[in-house]
Amino acid sequence: MIQQISLKLLPQDAAHQRSITRLAAAQLGIRPSAITGFNLLKRSIDARSRQAYYVLTLEVFIQEPFRQREQPVFCYDQLRGNAQRVIIIGAGPAGLFAALRLIELGLRPIVLERGKDVRARRRDLAALNKTGIVNPESNYCFGEGGAGTYSDGKLYTRSNKRGNINRILHIFRQFGAEDNILADAHPHIGTNKLPHIITAMREQIVACGGEVHFEQKMTGLVLHNGHVQGVKTADGATWEASRVILATGHSARDIFQLLHDQQILIEAKPFALGVRVEHPQTLIDSVQYHCPLRGDFLPPASYSLVEQVDGRGVFSFCMCPGGIIAPAATSPGELVVNGWSPSKRNNPFANSGMVVTVDETDFAPFAREGALAAMHYQQMVERDAFAAGGGNFVAPAQRMTDFVRGKVSATLPDCSYIPGVNSVDLREVLPAAVHSRLGEAFKAFGKKIRGYYTEDAILVATESRTSSPVRIPRDTATLMHPQVTGLYPCGEGAGYAGGIVSAAMDGERVAEAIAAAL
Repeated sequence: MIQQISLKLLPQDAAHQRSITRLAAAQLGIRPSAITGFNLLKRSIDARSRQAYYVLTLEVFIQEPFRQREQPVFCYDQLRGNAQRVIIIGAGPAGLFAALRLIELGLRPIVLERGKDVRARRRDLAALNKTGIVNPESNYCFGEGGAGTYSDGKLYTRSNKRGNINRILHIFRQFGAEDNILADAHPHIGTNKLPHIITAMREQIVACGGEVHFEQKMTGLVLHNGHVQGVKTADGATWEASRVILATGHSARDIFQLLHDQQILIEAKPFALGVRVEHPQTLIDSVQYHCPLRGDFLPPASYSLVEQVDGRGVFSFCMCPGGIIAPAATSPGELVVNGWSPSKRNNPFANSGMVVTVDETDFAPFAREGALAAMHYQQMVERDAFAAGGGNFVAPAQRMTDFVRGKVSATLPDCSYIPGVNSVDLREVLPAAVHSRLGEAFKAFGKKIRGYYTEDAILVATESRTSSPVRIPRDTATLMHPQVTGLYPCGEGAGYAGGIVSAAMDGERVAEAIAAAL
């Protein structure tokens, strides 16, 4: 007999198969020896009470041979010589998953990525962190794997209506991710492991007859009578195809400008703006798990916070337990921060974006820029932050309590941000509509999570790349741009995704739409 059950276990019991078997048998009213094995289906943590528990969903085999759950295997066959070409601009999750899906559907993906492969890209990130030199084409946002490769690898999404989440997770597993991403309530790969997975995906694309080309920056679309014919790149080359997927990510401002200059319809889009908040991980552990020490059987604690302040949402974003704050700028003279964690999440700090929704009323001063108004507003704040930090990607920062009181911090707590921090009044960096709401939200969050509002927390500016400030419209049925036949806006940069998994699902949807059209 096979029976599915749910168990609520102490952390130390959830860590050992023998304990799980014993407690599962007790719940089922049978002897432990009657259980021949079990498969873990789901795993989450319930920390609402004074004692934290693991909640496991198990498939238990009782007095019959145990069988591990069969995992789907996705087959990518060699493409035929006459397979139709589809150009994909960008090798982030949207572009890579679109390429893999096109191969499954018999179409030949030609991926053009402005940045470098993951190995070469790592050297540019080191230069940015240590010397303050940013490569506009190879950084935390641009390069193989996109922004997610070197910013954590969170696979949690609420976008369950946009595609098959489990399919995306299984594909990640097939290319090297650990099995636990299939069961964990908030799956996470880790920045140290994602590059190997991304490399394996690229090698699969090439092995099947697809192409992946690095340092190929798109500089124009080739159009004829409203139909796309291909793209031009910075080296003067023209790549021909009747279908182009635009999956350039949320930070490709030059692409938004290019579309605007070619009079291709785009729209300004609200986004969110704020800071990175960093606490000692031990503090977050103690308040979330209600104990002085987390112990060996619980992972570093996380949090998710949201508050309405003066009619706008203030919310945490991309929370990184045991993480590091990183410089995510894509151009000199602009300061952007993001967060990431290794797979073990074993760094001493916990950081999270804390952002405020901004809309048309905020970027109204840039209305003359039309569809690029929100982008220019975003850029203005990033330049102000760079100037306030003093240059060389030193970040403006402030203790949380001093920020709320309107006081420049005399000293700053230790911080994971490698280029360094400079004590400033962040009210001179952030727009009034943002900093006033953040201040009220921090006090409210301190009531929701006792100890969160503390002088030991540091705010680092600016967290400004939460999503794209531009939407590239597309038809809801065909997923094609309404003005340009054969052009398919895709992923975060087009405004249709918000994270690795949702971008991957959108890439697959666009690939399927192209196959249906052809």
